[in-house]
Amino acid sequence: MGQTHSKKYIHMSNSLSRRESLKILAAGGLVTILPPATELPTEGNPLPWRNTHDRVWLGGEFWANPMEDWKIEDGWAQCNTASANRSIHHLTHQIANPRKGFAMAVRLDRDQGKDNGGGFRVGVKSELNEYRSNCFAKSGIDAGINIEQGLLFIDKKTVKISDNQAGEKTLVLSGRPNGNQVDLTLTLGNNAASITLTVPTNSVKGNVALVSQFSGNSKNSQGNRNGYRFTDWELEGDAFKISPQQAFGPLLWSMYTLSDSRSEKGFILKMSALTGPLGQRDNQTVELQIQVNGTWKSLGNSTLDTDAWVATFQIPNWNEKLESKYRLIYLEKHKDGSASHNEWGGIIKANPVGRPLRLGALTCQNDYAYPYEPVAENLIKLDPDMLYFSGDQLYENHGGFGIIREPAEPAILNYLRKFYQFGLSFRHAMKNSPTVCLPDDHDVFQGNIWGEGGAAMKDLSKGASSKGGYREPARMVNAVHRTNTAHHPDPFESQPSLQDISVYYTELVYGGVSFAIIADRQWKSGPERVETGSGRADHVLDPDFDTTVLDKEGLVLLGDRQETFLEQWGDDWRGHSMKVLLSQTVFAGVATHHGHQQQYLKADLDSGAWPQTPRNKAIDIIRKSMALHINGDQHLTTLSQYGVGKQRDSNWSFCTPAIAAGYPRSWLPDELGMAHQNRPAHNHENTGEYLDGCGNKVYVYAVGNPVTGVDKNRYKKAHQKASGFGLVTIDIDAKTYHLDCFKFNVDATDGNPDNQFPGWPVVIHQSENRGENRIS
Repeated sequence: MGQTHSKKYIHMSNSLSRRESLKILAAGGLVTILPPATELPTEGNPLPWRNTHDRVWLGGEFWANPMEDWKIEDGWAQCNTASANRSIHHLTHQIANPRKGFAMAVRLDRDQGKDNGGGFRVGVKSELNEYRSNCFAKSGIDAGINIEQGLLFIDKKTVKISDNQAGEKTLVLSGRPNGNQVDLTLTLGNNAASITLTVPTNSVKGNVALVSQFSGNSKNSQGNRNGYRFTDWELEGDAFKISPQQAFGPLLWSMYTLSDSRSEKGFILKMSALTGPLGQRDNQTVELQIQVNGTWKSLGNSTLDTDAWVATFQIPNWNEKLESKYRLIYLEKHKDGSASHNEWGGIIKANPVGRPLRLGALTCQNDYAYPYEPVAENLIKLDPDMLYFSGDQLYENHGGFGIIREPAEPAILNYLRKFYQFGLSFRHAMKNSPTVCLPDDHDVFQGNIWGEGGAAMKDLSKGASSKGGYREPARMVNAVHRTNTAHHPDPFESQPSLQDISVYYTELVYGGVSFAIIADRQWKSGPERVETGSGRADHVLDPDFDTTVLDKEGLVLLGDRQETFLEQWGDDWRGHSMKVLLSQTVFAGVATHHGHQQQYLKADLDSGAWPQTPRNKAIDIIRKSMALHINGDQHLTTLSQYGVGKQRDSNWSFCTPAIAAGYPRSWLPDELGMAHQNRPAHNHENTGEYLDGCGNKVYVYAVGNPVTGVDKNRYKKAHQKASGFGLVTIDIDAKTYHLDCFKFNVDATDGNPDNQFPGWPVVIHQSENRGENRIS
């Protein structure tokens, strides 16, 4: 179920004359499909952004690069910076068949100052030529105007114009087939000037965009001057492939959970609806409806949080026995008093009863492989009962254009723009499955988090990756928490941590399984509390360094509050018979080599291997739960078993592969000659019982080491880098966890054993999570 719009009429008197457009198009040999009328019946708004209230978000048909550098102001899409290569991509229109002809028209204007041109870009495409990945491709043909220099140009071809005075201009770009090529013609105004360039047909295939400042400094370093502004962007012609389902908003996507409260509230449905950043005069509420006997019934309205732009619904006493269709409704109000109807919906699954529960487990998505279609499509085909994203839904480099650290408001917009890439990739998988989504370090713009209970980071001049505390403003961190976890069951206890940073550790009971959801970095001590003997506080480089000295008294891993929660959770078996622990990372140091140079590290304190005494205490606490620990973060998939008093006396850990692995890690103890015992029966290299770099006992049963990613195709490169996802099937009758670990670029449904990393699939019995081992 995607977006729809109600029919309405837009008055054309203040827009580019349709008769003028038709005249220019006809001169190019094109026939328009619309009559030369002043009243134009249409779906949606044909002339963005005349009738839209002032706001940041430009609309569902557009992707702005970057979002925070644009705003709608007085009916124009205004670029807020004079920096280069700011663009607006059309999401629903791509040039697919240039030989059928096309035309685009736009009205534009610019601020005073240095001018590097504004106008159109066509043929913007990645190696995939896929509309989402195209939005970030560094390609295309520029066709625009430089008002200051008095030039009209297509690519490097220019022509002088007589009108180089400030003020609104109209540009029309048409493409006309010329044998095996295309004649691009750019016209200023009513034939005031024009220029034609003949280009290869394939060069114009792909996305189309508007661009402010085609060249110059791309960083926001030019003071407070604005760039170009645009309005009345019109597109016509059979060359366009038009895909309305590709629109993204105002309702962007939804996430929900369903959990047995084991109280008078019964099963509780919680759902979050995400919109783009709207304006003060926009509608601020979202409605939730479900279908009952073929009729839509309202479950009420929820007000949007104006930092996170999330509306949250909580419905107690949900009938968990029935599958239900739902839809979210947003009425976008316009300046003329009209409104557009927008909806997004899916299925609320019935509570899995009488069969195993299937959980899709994912982590870490570096956008060199965006939009991760092989993984997303596999999730849709597999249709698991539940999804789990363990963190790093984004990295700081996502979408380009850098990061904004402060103040909080622009930092939040910068974050949201990057987070929206996650939603645009996985929204169709998430709309039909309960989803747990944890924030991690990169989600709050830190290479690592050592949360220190919510404390603010000190001495920022020395970098953020190896220091305790939060780098970003607390308001931004809370917005990150809300976008990721607003739909989770309510926290075990809601008292915020330091700086009033919210907490989200909780329990979810679904399908006869209890999931403990924790934050394994929010209270963790910072590495500056110890001395590693290297130039970086969190890395131990010396193979002879005695890491037992790093286990100082008073250091924290999970913190008292989460330890208390896990103690109670391990003793409480109401309403379920199996347990799973969900957190960001593994409680062992199962990586020996790090980075693009594959540098040896004896120990990385960012893992849950440190600090050692709190690590052992956490495992001692969860042992009685017999929970499988599912986690991520490492960019390296491993299946291992914790040891505390002795090897293999505790829970198993499934660290899932990254959706798209960036920073590479490997586990190569055989190369180093590390001592091991009791290699598994499969006899795969780099497996067996080890002491990790911090001296912790760990049994490594399987590992998916990468090779160097060199392929120019993003999906093949991600596959080389050992990207993929996990699938956990929990059988409460057999008391087993069946673990699949799929590689990135495969069809997970075709049964090919080579689809999985070596050592998988594996079946673990519940009691093996307290050391009653069957696997050998």
